[in-house]
Formats: sequence, C-alpha cells, structure tokens
Amino acid sequence: MGTTTTEKRTDDEIASEADAAGKTATDNATEDARENATETVEETAADKSGEPGDAVAAEADAQSEDAARTAPGIAAGAGAVVAAGLGLASVTGTWLGTLMAERQTVVGQINLQAHRTTDQIAAVYGTPWHTTALVNGVFALLAVIVAAVVLTRPRATWVRAVAWGGLALGVLGLFIAAGMYLDLFASMPSIPTGAAPGA
Repeated sequence: MGTTTTEKRTDDEIASEADAAGKTATDNATEDARENATETVEETAADKSGEPGDAVAAEADAQSEDAARTAPGIAAGAGAVVAAGLGLASVTGTWLGTLMAERQTVVGQINLQAHRTTDQIAAVYGTPWHTTALVNGVFALLAVIVAAVVLTRPRATWVRAVAWGGLALGVLGLFIAAGMYLDLFASMPSIPTGAAPGA
C-alpha cells in the first residue's frame, strides 16, 4: 500500500512537472513572440517615420532650389522684355512725348499772344520738337541701362536675345533723339529774308 501511494505521488509529481515545463515553454514562446512583434512594429514605425520624412525634406529642398533658380530667371526675362519695350518706345515715340510736345505748343502760343517772345517758329515748332526728342531720349537711355543690367550675368538664350534687341533699340533711340534735338535730320524752318513775320 505504501508502494502504491509512492507511485501515485510520483505520477502526480511527474504530471505536475510536465505541466510546469509546458507552461514555461508556452510562456517563453509567448514572450519571444511578443518581443519579435514589438521589434517588428518598432522597425516598421522607424522605417515609416524615417523614409517619408526624408522624402519630404528632399522634396522641399528641391522646390526651394528650383524657386531660387526660377526667381532670378523670371526677373531677368522681365527685365529683357522691359528693355525691348523701352527701346521700341524710344524709336517710335510715346504718348508722354506727344503730350509734352502739345503742352509746349500751347505754352508757345500763349507766349506769342502775351508778346513774351517774337520767335514764332521756335515757340510753336522748335520747342515742342526738342521736347519730344528729350522724352524719347530718356526712354532710350532707360532701355540701354536695363538691357545692360540683364546682360551682365549669364542668362537663358532667349533672355539674352531679347536683352540684346532692347539694347540695340535703345542705342538707336538715343541716336534718333540726339538727331532730333540737334536738328541733324532737318534744319529748323526759317522765315525767308525780307519777309515780314506773320505776313
């Protein structure tokens, strides 16, 4: 009878030890699985947080570089177009020049009627003509300056071409304005000798 009890206890002890071993193995496996899952989640989070952040930063840097390159290009292109427009205006004449010439004509007529001057040709024709030349010369000078500024640095081909065109028109406008002001293209009208003024 003592032997049976010992055998039962031994069987119970063996079963308990087996259960304990099984629980320990299960707990270890569960813990390992949890650790692996945690590491996987952390790596995934690190990858997700790292890659998009780097991509966004790289994209932002690229956009800022493009903006830095584009802004001077836009300014240079605008300057070239402005230079060409000013040069063309200096050659063909401007509304401002016409307005100033008409004003000088009115002033000359007023001076004639007030007997402040006796030179009718200078008052009615010469002064307005020279005023137009001065205004056109100012536009030509501005065209030359703007074009020269644009051409001081390397730019796109079309920008340099437009700037060169503006420079050429500005120089041509300067020559035309100087010729008009100095009466090189045509002399001032004059009253024939012996003719009475206003006759």
